[in-house]
Amino acid sequence: MPHTLLFVSAYTGLGGGESVQLNLMGALDPARWALHLATPRDGQLSEAARALNVRTHVVPYRGVPTWFLPPVWMRFPAARRLAALARDVGASAIHTDYHSLPFAVAAARANRIPVVWNAMGWWFPVYPWQRRFFREGITQIVAITEAVRDRWLGAEPFMPHDRVRVIVPGVDPAQYHPGVDGGPIRERLGLGADAPLVGMIARFQHVKGHDVFQAMARRVLAQIPEARFVVAGENVFGVSKDEAYKQDVLRAAREDPALSAALTYLGFWPDAREVIAASDVIVCPSRFESLGMVHLESMAMARPVVSMDNGGPAETVVDGETGFLVPPEDPDALADRVVRLLRDPALRQRMGAAGRERVLARYTSSGYAEQIAAVFENAIGSVR
Repeated sequence: MPHTLLFVSAYTGLGGGESVQLNLMGALDPARWALHLATPRDGQLSEAARALNVRTHVVPYRGVPTWFLPPVWMRFPAARRLAALARDVGASAIHTDYHSLPFAVAAARANRIPVVWNAMGWWFPVYPWQRRFFREGITQIVAITEAVRDRWLGAEPFMPHDRVRVIVPGVDPAQYHPGVDGGPIRERLGLGADAPLVGMIARFQHVKGHDVFQAMARRVLAQIPEARFVVAGENVFGVSKDEAYKQDVLRAAREDPALSAALTYLGFWPDAREVIAASDVIVCPSRFESLGMVHLESMAMARPVVSMDNGGPAETVVDGETGFLVPPEDPDALADRVVRLLRDPALRQRMGAAGRERVLARYTSSGYAEQIAAVFENAIGSVR
């Protein structure tokens, strides 16, 4: 009999963290795991999960703020609803995100099953009144990169580093491969196969650095006037400040004569692989990335990556081998590396091949699933 695993997510759209969960769901062995997903509302995440034969459930609740008081929030109705769902589906364990933590922990306790938190971001502080909760309430904490673990624990860690296991997610190399057709993107842009194209994929959020990308694009155009640029992504979570940032970015692109002719914002594009496949170079100008799934997806598709040298990318991209890493907030350095790649097809091919080899060796979704499955099996065994 397979174990039943209940995923709990406060998010309903599709961002990098949700892509990690979906890759994991698709790679877990169905003979060993029966998968369920609980979200506050139906949405893109639930739809994508159902396509993977995951049973989905709507459990209305509002995600917790960073300052949550565990004893209080664990008594909220959402905790009882999740506990009832876990009982009804016969959950053997719960996998939760940050904004569902007290509800998921309470539900796990009520059913005497383990709970695993997959830490996908570093920016949430741990307040003094939460330390015992994180030390004792969660069966296992898994961080997606060393950067996430180290920044979350802080300069003076409140618990040992080895209590937080680092397991870097992966992608399916059979889905993300060099043979994907980028024709639909180039057709949408009216570009021939030989036109130099630089791509970016990111939701609208200040940390993602669309403004840095635009500054880089202006510098590249000064040297390669025929270059073109494409950006895919939306304000997937509907946050008002992210919408304001989006409108500022789009306005700046429209009002710049060079960018208005050379840069296209696609909005949400249903198959991000086509954007990667159409691009000669993928640029990731984020001010910080906890992981950067686009980096792994691009390397799997044999596309060189030019990224800021901070957070997760510093652990996955090998500077000068699978792409280039540059200092944060440095559009000049970004432009320099992009120009070098656009002018040297052999270098692009060499870096692209090295990137795919690195993904195959280290960052496949099947390898990630095996490591996560072992975490859950150990956790389930520990509470019997």
